[in-house]
Amino acid sequence: MEKRRVVVTGIGAVTPLGNDAATTWESAIAGKSGVGYLTRLDADAFPMKVAAEIREFDPSEHIERKEARKMDRFTQFAVVAAKEALKDANFTITEENATRTGVWIGSGIGGMETYESQFRMFLEKGQRRVSPFFVPMMIPDMASGQVSIYTGAKGPNSCSVTACASGSNSIGDAFKVIQRGDADAMIAGGSEAPITNMAVAGFCSAKAVTTSDNPETASRPFDVDRSGFVIGEGAGILILESLESAKARGASIYAEIAGFGSTGDAHHVTAPAPGGEGGARAMQAAVSDAGLAPEEISYINAHGTSTELNDSYETNAIKTVFGDHAYQVAISSTKSMTGHLLGAAGAVEAIFAVKAIKEGVVPPTVNLENPDPACDLDYVPNEARKMNVDAVLSNSLGFGGHNASLVFKKWND
Repeated sequence: MEKRRVVVTGIGAVTPLGNDAATTWESAIAGKSGVGYLTRLDADAFPMKVAAEIREFDPSEHIERKEARKMDRFTQFAVVAAKEALKDANFTITEENATRTGVWIGSGIGGMETYESQFRMFLEKGQRRVSPFFVPMMIPDMASGQVSIYTGAKGPNSCSVTACASGSNSIGDAFKVIQRGDADAMIAGGSEAPITNMAVAGFCSAKAVTTSDNPETASRPFDVDRSGFVIGEGAGILILESLESAKARGASIYAEIAGFGSTGDAHHVTAPAPGGEGGARAMQAAVSDAGLAPEEISYINAHGTSTELNDSYETNAIKTVFGDHAYQVAISSTKSMTGHLLGAAGAVEAIFAVKAIKEGVVPPTVNLENPDPACDLDYVPNEARKMNVDAVLSNSLGFGGHNASLVFKKWND
């Protein structure tokens, strides 16, 4: 069976760099940091003092106030980003196309904020005071569920929960749905709102998050002075369409999504496999799925978390897959600016990938001042780089050994 070509026709985002995709992209290209002091929680309760928070976000500007109250914060982000992406794509869901339009939005931990607040309510006031909306607000698939309800999309509806690979897995899974002909369009991406007491406490106990108290320089992937990742929140949504669908309605095309690779480390609950072995297989699978040679990849948006094992092992994996070309390809970690959005990270980074192709510029890795000797590739330090971008590989690596890689390429007819 011939595989259908799939293209990206719309993007939407809510991130620490901006509450829409355009502002997010402009901030990234300018090398701005979205990291600030922790304000959503009592910072004195944690060794972590900085976070990449969404600021000045009012869901009632986009969602009816009564309905917004029935959604966890991560679902609000997803609905807002999805509405933006549909508008950007000039895509209207009608009775005619609703059953051929689906939703696939991932989340690593779902409604943690709802869980914590309702558990406190249960302890203090008993079962009768627990909200009847508790379960549908908490479960990770509800971003997909609510986006479907809000938009009228009645096609395949799902949610990939693969920790920090959730957004990339969801986009890859949605891509395959269209490619095999089960839908003509998919609203795909990831959303996360993990800046909650228990989530932050857990990451602090695992010694995974930064101990830096300087927001501007706290996230520093590939730098020897890094001290852990900066936790962030937000959502990224892409409108994926079959090429036939996009052409039939005269859609503007950002890029073609051409490859997806997904693997498991079978190694450890949090640490990546030695040498990035699992990640390398995901990259190789994605490049092969796209029908490209490694030398045809212009830019890699790295997972690049600002943790020692991830940064060095991902570097090793890139060398394994790309050989000598590893030293020629431009690589950057946009987490240096956005922080780590966990299940939303891969989706926001997919937006950066398609924008890099469309605009001919790649975002930098900021705060890269003293490179780790184990990280000796071209990480586009500190300033964006104008260059022709024909194809992009975007990597996401998650707890549990989940690896997902996506390949986007310049669309031509």
